[in-house]
Amino acid sequence: MKPSPFRYIAPLDLDEALSALAASPDTKVLAGGQSLVPAMNLRLTAPGAIIDINGIPGYDRVTVAGGTATIGMLVRHMDLARPGFDDPLAGALAEISQHVGHLPIRTRGTFVGSLVHADPAAEWCALALATEATVVARSAGGTREIPAAGFFLGPFTTALREDEIVTEVRIPLLGSGTFGFAEIARTAGDFATVAALALVRLDGDAFGEVRIGLAGAESTPSRPSAAETSLAGQRVTTEAIAEAATIAADSLQPIEDAQCSSGYRRHLAKVLVMRALQQAVGRAA
Repeated sequence: MKPSPFRYIAPLDLDEALSALAASPDTKVLAGGQSLVPAMNLRLTAPGAIIDINGIPGYDRVTVAGGTATIGMLVRHMDLARPGFDDPLAGALAEISQHVGHLPIRTRGTFVGSLVHADPAAEWCALALATEATVVARSAGGTREIPAAGFFLGPFTTALREDEIVTEVRIPLLGSGTFGFAEIARTAGDFATVAALALVRLDGDAFGEVRIGLAGAESTPSRPSAAETSLAGQRVTTEAIAEAATIAADSLQPIEDAQCSSGYRRHLAKVLVMRALQQAVGRAA
């Protein structure tokens, strides 16, 4: 199938893009197009206009300053395989990027586009939530900074307004922290059936700060805070990790679809949280 007719707009700067978006609410923004174009071809969406932002300079890089990594709106998944800075966050970005789609998708699709699409099974959405990232949205009327915890409202639904473009995402560096990541997908390149990210900072032989992000388990990316709290101050033991994984799984309201039952998703969440935590602790050793 082919998309419905639409008007094509190719601005050369951000102000031009924002003005065009404000003038026509029935508009979609095109960066990588790996989700938008198939949806248009299947007539699942039929925008009156497309704003292609690929010609806007200055947003295709990752910059680091003041303890924060900033990912521009045109940074491709493939770019994050070599983020170009020295921090455990760079390792997490590089490892997770390999799980995002197939090579053509990673070459064209963007990190920011994945967050805006807000598929519950998208790895980057779980990372944004676990790292307490900030989503920066611009409109003709100004700029908003939206915490990741308030950005994902439901399946394919975010707090982004129709007249806004996400220009960048700011992620705090991990510093002395470590990460672990584990995923189950039906085939390589598929969205995760369930994926778990663990960010751990140890205090001697005990857990200090722990953050966990899950993709694919619920209708939005999720962060099982009770499991995180259960580990704070606990000695690093297999038993403590297993208990936290159980708490994480029990706190979920798992979705059920053609891939698997809600009970199996809960089981996967438990196993993958355990693996991610073990991996993070192992990296700290």
